[in-house]
Amino acid sequence: MMADEKTPTFAEGIAELEAIVRDLESGTLELEDSLSAYERGVTLIRELQATLETAQQKVTTLLGDVDPAPVEGEEELMA
Repeated sequence: MMADEKTPTFAEGIAELEAIVRDLESGTLELEDSLSAYERGVTLIRELQATLETAQQKVTTLLGDVDPAPVEGEEELMA
């Protein structure tokens, strides 16, 4: 990615990936275009997964010191 390009948001990445999947499933792309779209899709999947892993690490860190208090009536829900 070039330095002057902004990094897409998670939602933008998902939208682009969905568009790529639709294009590939349509069967209307030429072979070269299909390969390029597939490569872009794989790149997006890796970037999106890394974003999710980072978010998961942040949540784990934030909750790491939290001792969840039992919710009133929780015992009944678990039964």
